[in-house]
Amino acid sequence: MSRRTGRSALVWPLLAALLAVLGTACSGSDKSALPDCPDSALTCPASGSSAPPGSDPPTTPGETTASPSATSSTTARPTATAGGTSSTSGKPSSRAACTSPGACGFPDARTTGPRIPLKPHKTGYLAVRTDGTVIRGWDITGSLDIYANDVTVIDTKITSDSWWGVNLRAGYHGLRVLHSTITAVPGKGPDNGGVDYAVSNMGGSSVEVGWCDVSVFGDALSMGQGIIHDNYVHDIVPFVNQGGEWQHTNAVISGGGNTGQLIIRHNTLLNPTSLKQGASGSIGLFADTGVVRNVTVDGNWIAGGAYALYGGDTGATDIKVTNNVFSTQYHPASGGYGVVAHWNAGGAGNEWRNNRMSDGRPITPEPSS
Repeated sequence: MSRRTGRSALVWPLLAALLAVLGTACSGSDKSALPDCPDSALTCPASGSSAPPGSDPPTTPGETTASPSATSSTTARPTATAGGTSSTSGKPSSRAACTSPGACGFPDARTTGPRIPLKPHKTGYLAVRTDGTVIRGWDITGSLDIYANDVTVIDTKITSDSWWGVNLRAGYHGLRVLHSTITAVPGKGPDNGGVDYAVSNMGGSSVEVGWCDVSVFGDALSMGQGIIHDNYVHDIVPFVNQGGEWQHTNAVISGGGNTGQLIIRHNTLLNPTSLKQGASGSIGLFADTGVVRNVTVDGNWIAGGAYALYGGDTGATDIKVTNNVFSTQYHPASGGYGVVAHWNAGGAGNEWRNNRMSDGRPITPEPSS
């Protein structure tokens, strides 16, 4: 963010003033001056401006309840709305080819995750039951099960030892997971050593996940409705589940039957799982529990899976896939078998526009059979 100054007598006073302004606006982390702290995001945290919530939660077996933290200007609502705003235009680079996500303006480890120092919290399983709870600045070993409204998890790291990192229960709303790292220890999860969901939405309301670094989980971001933006999903770890089969893996998965809108905008979504170890999609829109409808997939970097995108099947409507880059980093066709499967070209409101391979080739999907 610093600039070269002119050769004049004012150079040092001007430079000192500029550095003072920048330090006040975005201090507390060497990442705070990067694109993970855009104007449209939460206010950049000032050093020491907010402490983690009170005291460590109980670690006794069974459910425990987190208490809400003291609110401050750094935990205000983000400006992302149902329209799915993000820090960029959502369109891929105008260059003919892209060499990597970061080089072409897509999220990576540099632009995601916590922006402030963290305090260790060995929570184990933690049930959050207080509306408006804010969890900020925690380095959690455990998982969060949300039975409350308007909960925010921000500038936090979660290393899960459960089925999920963060889970929203049915009947609750307003969950936001922002500027956080969500991961697990391979081989230590409950599903025969595997772990399933980094963020899971079990209800019918929208969940926002933004500027997060997500890894390991088999179906990393699982929801029928929500706003998924500016995230880096990578290094999914395949595993044989309790049924004795390779667990299917997806960076984003939706099972259909949704009543709200799902927006997937300006993410890096990588599924390096091999075809022999359960690879499904980077984005899997499946009609498992009902018709797939009202999904926007815009301005993402997508790579890997059996097919990079599963498009919802023959009954899908209002599926808009626009301005995405499908990378060849794992397979020549982005996915092992191709770019997209089950695309309903004739569905009402469905749109496929301005999508290309990372080497510049335009993409025309084959219709679903």
